[in-house]
Amino acid sequence: MALGATQVKTLGQLDGEKDFAALMIRVRERDRAAFEELFVHFGPRVKALMLKSGSGHAMAEDIVQDVFMAVWRKAGYFSPGRGTVSAWIFSIARNSRIDKLRRMSSRPYDDIMEMEFESPEPDAEQVLATTERNSKVADAIVDLPGTQREIIELAYMHDMAQTEIAKRLSLPLGTVKSRMRLAYAKLKLKLEEAR
Repeated sequence: MALGATQVKTLGQLDGEKDFAALMIRVRERDRAAFEELFVHFGPRVKALMLKSGSGHAMAEDIVQDVFMAVWRKAGYFSPGRGTVSAWIFSIARNSRIDKLRRMSSRPYDDIMEMEFESPEPDAEQVLATTERNSKVADAIVDLPGTQREIIELAYMHDMAQTEIAKRLSLPLGTVKSRMRLAYAKLKLKLEEAR
């Protein structure tokens, strides 16, 4: 039985890769809402994977953009029989990262001083500064009101998207966004006072 647009569930109701495949079928038909749902779900995960694999923030964001441009352009090439949507998206991300690294390494350097070298391990001063900063941030998060604290923890410690947080806490998405903004403002103020 073919999947019609009315039979496909929204992100809030997704129950696995089967539904991601249904979203891909809709993306193949140029359904922007389905594309947005895939982006909301996989975008933060692709970025997190790229950061964990050693890419900087700018490169990770570039890769996310490249990946979802490819998902939109090449949706017709996705075949549910050959693998899952997540495997397909993450393989596009991995290949995009490899391509970027190859392009970067093929650039000739006129002067060795132009090359940026990063120390493989932070020195004691950097470790101490990072530890102190992390402690201040943790203390500031603990002082947040309950729901704001929970939203920040879900977003940053559990890598959840705002739509997922809204579903989990049974809150409207707008409420999650406004409480997150309030939490950021309180954290910023608290951390500025701690300086």
